[in-house]
Amino acid sequence: MKQFDVITMGRSSIDLYANEVGAPFVEIKSFAAYVGGSPTNIAVGARRLGLRAALLTAVGEDPVGDFILNFLNEEGVETSFIPRKPGARSSAVVLGIEPPDRFPLVFYRDNAADAQLTIDDVLATPIGDSRLLEVSGTGLSKEPARSATIFAVEQARAAGTAVFLDIDFRADQWHDPRAFGVAIRSILPLVTVAIGTEEEIKAAMLAESGRLTISHSQISAPEVKGDLDAAIHALLARGPEALVVKRGAKGASVFLADGQVIDVPGFPVEVYNVLGAGDAFASGFIYGYLKGWEWYKAARMGNACGAIVVTRHGCANFMGYEEEVLQFIDKRGGF
Repeated sequence: MKQFDVITMGRSSIDLYANEVGAPFVEIKSFAAYVGGSPTNIAVGARRLGLRAALLTAVGEDPVGDFILNFLNEEGVETSFIPRKPGARSSAVVLGIEPPDRFPLVFYRDNAADAQLTIDDVLATPIGDSRLLEVSGTGLSKEPARSATIFAVEQARAAGTAVFLDIDFRADQWHDPRAFGVAIRSILPLVTVAIGTEEEIKAAMLAESGRLTISHSQISAPEVKGDLDAAIHALLARGPEALVVKRGAKGASVFLADGQVIDVPGFPVEVYNVLGAGDAFASGFIYGYLKGWEWYKAARMGNACGAIVVTRHGCANFMGYEEEVLQFIDKRGGF
């Protein structure tokens, strides 16, 4: 048996969430401090579902790094592979909450420690001793983390470890948003399952033509124009066995390489804050995948995890627990 069920790799941060829900950003008076970053959220979510989870990120030699590590240790996520990066900073995100459709966020990632992950950091992590490796698109935005992420994916595939890619498009983290697609497309042949929103999938694949139109990059879901069906087919043609499209309140759709499409309904809930819902979905979907469930059931688990989180204030700190999620599903008609 392998040591871990899942190792996630990429960004981590302190997340400052506005306490004044619905207030315009300029009128925010106070923030609650949580832990965030897509791979970090997924690791916490997976651990709360009972999976043996480890995180490969990096933090600075600063109190924010202490804050992040303390939370992860309390959650039971393995942190022994997380290096401290002298001279770099643990990153931060400041977030507003303006339901139903505006959730402005600002990244503070200049000299971010997790962007300093190296190939040596990967070699110090037992990638091959995990059943699944999850990486994110933002991890490809800067060197040396870009090469480290690609190397980790290579190591995983060589060891027979499944590779999940959270496409994770953050336009303002790239020197050129078109470079995001170049990087994503370079690793797709090594990816087992890709997960993303409609906008992220279009950003990853349509930029291949050199034409990409993005607006509202400082909100949680940037608007990306283009042909979604063409992007889906182009992505699957590059090698993944499945592409999972997160559709928010509509649930999710699983597109398989053989042309099959599996639409999976979501769970109606009153939305409080959508931030972190996609990461909760990923943790639930990974749980189902590692349990050997069929695609529909795994995505249904992901939808339930996402539905729970959107009723709460933050991300990692509010992920559902295994029994809680299973009861949530059972009370709403089951899988």
